Amino acid sequence: MYRILLALTLTVSGFAAQGVDLLREISNTFSEVGDLAMPATVSIKAQVPAQQQFLNPFDMFGFGPQFGLPQFGIPQQPAPSQTSGGSGFLISEDGYLVTNNHVIKDATQVIVTLYDGREYTATVKGADPSSDLAVLKIEEKGLPFLTFGDSDALRAGEWVIAIGNPFGLDATLTVGVVSAKKRQDLGIASYEDYIQTDAAINPGNSGGPLLNLSGEVVGVNSAIFTRSGGYMGIGLSISSHLAQNVIDQILANGQVKRAYLGIIPQSLDKELNDALGGDAQDGILVADLLKDSPGAKGGLLQGDVILEYNDKPAKNVTKFRNDIAMMAPGSNIKLKVLRNNKPVTLNIALGAKSEQEALTAEVIQKLGLEVSNLTSEIAGRLGLSNEATGVVISKVQPGSPTALAGLQPGALITGVVLSLDKTKQVRNTADFEEALKELGERKHIVLIIRQQNYQRYYTLKLG
Repeated sequence: MYRILLALTLTVSGFAAQGVDLLREISNTFSEVGDLAMPATVSIKAQVPAQQQFLNPFDMFGFGPQFGLPQFGIPQQPAPSQTSGGSGFLISEDGYLVTNNHVIKDATQVIVTLYDGREYTATVKGADPSSDLAVLKIEEKGLPFLTFGDSDALRAGEWVIAIGNPFGLDATLTVGVVSAKKRQDLGIASYEDYIQTDAAINPGNSGGPLLNLSGEVVGVNSAIFTRSGGYMGIGLSISSHLAQNVIDQILANGQVKRAYLGIIPQSLDKELNDALGGDAQDGILVADLLKDSPGAKGGLLQGDVILEYNDKPAKNVTKFRNDIAMMAPGSNIKLKVLRNNKPVTLNIALGAKSEQEALTAEVIQKLGLEVSNLTSEIAGRLGLSNEATGVVISKVQPGSPTALAGLQPGALITGVVLSLDKTKQVRNTADFEEALKELGERKHIVLIIRQQNYQRYYTLKLG
């Protein structure tokens, strides 16, 4: 009996020793990734106008403690100062680096501090608000840098490592697992493909790398889900699959051009499908088409239900938009649509528009109006003086936000309110489109309308 107990004790001790060795091996791997990545991770300080700093874009969604709900928060320094902070990482030996757009948005000066303490003034080479990414450049050679890995190859439960500068604490490493992939429809950015992780991400981590155990960047740390403003176990990183596409375009062209179909898509649920009397179980409804868009020119009709695109099922609107945006402008997309309960196949050449151009066209479509420049002939017909300037509403769609606001064809738009203290004068259609670009994706748009000898403010609410 004694011999049996001794043998069991030795066996258990052997397993324990193996377990300790395994833990040491895992720990060493974390340390090796840190040794590789920390010298390539930088601290970023951005000088921003006082009235604009620390603007939280998620406030507009109504998530907050007053509702008893958690909220999305972009990790950034909370102190009331003219300097906002974040992280970034080098992607080349000659000083190109990546961070989040919100880290450097509206900055008048960007200071990058390397791991060894050297400081540089950085130049913004390009930014993409729609994915919340930006590329900076510092003038130096022979720098350590990181390479991208394949975020699509990640699996839930896989170890990942986050590095950044939370709360101004330089070169902080945290470890966790991939909780989920392909997080979308969060309302954080126009184009979303997030990795969810429980690696601790806190204010100041924004723009830092999320790495796999090979030391490859699989994500760009971007946001947290929080009740308190700090870490609560849910961090979000922009996938390398999305980030690489954006970064490559910025490096090549200084901006991002996305493939463009030009439709207003809507999820087709069972209730809507039954109401329409359709046979589709899943699909994306073409709720509307933008005027002269590739979709309209390629044969799509309002009311079509897209069942497949490039032989993939069309089920999720966000994934559909993302996949098209990742395609090359000018390339063809194959669509299988249901029209009058009959399948139709279309091959459509995708257009090329910058994100701002596409969003502006979409906003005008959602407003339900068409505008034209004010000519002397139109001014005379409307009883306006020759000195009058603006754009004329030439068409109003029934039931649209423009119609619901009480505006009719013939109304003269003379300005767009950008903020309480800033109004953009509208003299032509180019001015009008430029003003809508500056507004971005707001839920309300305030137009200044001239009626005979006075002007009035009209609020148009986008649904």
